[in-house]
Amino acid sequence: MTEAAGSLARGDERGAGAPAVSVVVPAYNVARYIAGALDSVFAQTFEDYEVIVINDGSPDTPELEHALEPYRGRLIYLRQENGGVSAARNAGIRAARGEFVAHLDPDDLWEPEYLAAQLEALGRDPAVDVLYPNALIFGDAPEAGREFMDWCPSEGEVTVEALLRQRCHVMCSVTARREALVRAGLFDEGLRCSEDFDLWLRVLKGGGRIAYQRRVLVRYRRHAASHTADFVWLNTSLLRVLDKAERTLELTPGEREALEGMRRHARATLELNEGKRAFFRGDARVAVASLSAANAYFKSRRIACVVLLMRLSPKLLRRAYDARDRFVWRADTKF
Repeated sequence: MTEAAGSLARGDERGAGAPAVSVVVPAYNVARYIAGALDSVFAQTFEDYEVIVINDGSPDTPELEHALEPYRGRLIYLRQENGGVSAARNAGIRAARGEFVAHLDPDDLWEPEYLAAQLEALGRDPAVDVLYPNALIFGDAPEAGREFMDWCPSEGEVTVEALLRQRCHVMCSVTARREALVRAGLFDEGLRCSEDFDLWLRVLKGGGRIAYQRRVLVRYRRHAASHTADFVWLNTSLLRVLDKAERTLELTPGEREALEGMRRHARATLELNEGKRAFFRGDARVAVASLSAANAYFKSRRIACVVLLMRLSPKLLRRAYDARDRFVWRADTKF
């Protein structure tokens, strides 16, 4: 295991003998998962790659380094002070020697053909800068067993407006041309969530192309500790990204209209999940106010019925949620 402190600039070694692909794996509190992720990389049918693991000041560093010990000599290990997932990914991209960078979250898994299929598709169309595949969702979440593109569809060309109108959803395990990411400015290190959405908007506005394939090449883990499971934090972060895009990108009238629509949806979703959170901590008054505000946008009979039950019998509603989690979802969907 090659180890370095800080953001080692191994990208300067790019050239003869460099691998085709650099696999970038940020690590923070993932010691129990990372061996599975790495095993899925080392099982790839395409073998011209390097693996870069970035320890982002993780509190489980002793356990993480113990988990990485069997892979000694097979990966590059970078350590840095905690700066968030954007800083970790950027450190990996800067250190990367490959023409392509493949992102793997440390709790996800690749199918053995992931790299081969992604690079084949990128080779067929050199104009594509970022490519994402379909994934099978697994873990302790209600959507486990579904395909990502059934849950978060991608239809038609990936454009700024398509992302803002949610016609296309970029799956996190992308393969990208390194120079396209550098040209777009890499990940915004001030963002700790929705940082990828921000980057994809900038890639597209800079003239880059994003595409997808429907083949399932990733197993995408969903669990309560993942960032995307916290819908309050997720939508708060998304609103920050939308505000930034409005300030910094030259948007067309159609893109601005789409951005405002996504902002309204994100605000309502934030209110909805703040209402759920208030209810489960026992604050029915705040829950009713938040859910009522959310329903001014969603206009849902179901939400209206929930609000009515909260006013009339919040304890009965709580027991109903407990029963649903136990017998239907077989998972804890409360937060």
